[in-house]
Amino acid sequence: MTLDPDLLARLDSFLIDLNRASSEAILPLFRADHGLEDKGLSGGPDAVFDPVTEADKAAERAIRALIEAAFPDHGVIGEEYGEDRPDAEFVWVLDPVDGTRAFIAGLPLWTTLIGLRHQGRPVLGSIGQPYIGELFIGHPGASRLISRGSETPLRVRACPKLADAIICTTDPAILTDAELGAWTEVRSAARLARLGLDAYGYAMVAMGRMDLALDTGLKVWDVEAVIPVIQGAGGVVTQWDGQPARTDGGQFAFAGDPACLEAALVALRRSAR
Repeated sequence: MTLDPDLLARLDSFLIDLNRASSEAILPLFRADHGLEDKGLSGGPDAVFDPVTEADKAAERAIRALIEAAFPDHGVIGEEYGEDRPDAEFVWVLDPVDGTRAFIAGLPLWTTLIGLRHQGRPVLGSIGQPYIGELFIGHPGASRLISRGSETPLRVRACPKLADAIICTTDPAILTDAELGAWTEVRSAARLARLGLDAYGYAMVAMGRMDLALDTGLKVWDVEAVIPVIQGAGGVVTQWDGQPARTDGGQFAFAGDPACLEAALVALRRSAR
């Protein structure tokens, strides 16, 4: 079902308000004492570092408060505070600080991800980096960048050959042996690879600065906001087996040119699960 244009415009404007509220909660804590906690496993060979900060929590609280006030019938799924009416017609999906490791290291590569699903389908999303002053917004019809008082349409670039591609993944250390083998094969074929970008790398695909972003172990709040931004800019999002993107997470490929993606999928399919 296609959203009414007037409703979409209202929700788009509200999405900007949500990003403004989250940035007001986050920015005072960036490069400051942010109350770091570790949500990961403690001790043993399987221990992981899974950080969360007061910025994550404060931003999600601010976003949820605005949604409850403006759209009390809408549902919310958030990384920090769980689900509230997840079966509602409209559901907001939140990752208040995606890239918390970058955040605690003082690197402005973290983002705020806010997505909206309608009847189970992602229809509107944003990738915000308020410290730099960039907000990437997308829906199936178009995507745009709001920055420094101006708005610019977003469009992926043509890059049919993997040999010409700029690619990224967040951290090869979190990949399984099979996934690392696939990433290494794709990286060896590409022109340039960058690491540690989290969702900011996905924004660069939508902007036409990068061509392919590959990540695994993603959760629903990592991808729902991103899919409309990539698709609205003319890009494609799939699983590593080439199937359409699922909204329950997993292995994801965010690409500008379908031909470039297809070349990468030759390697990716072998480690798809």
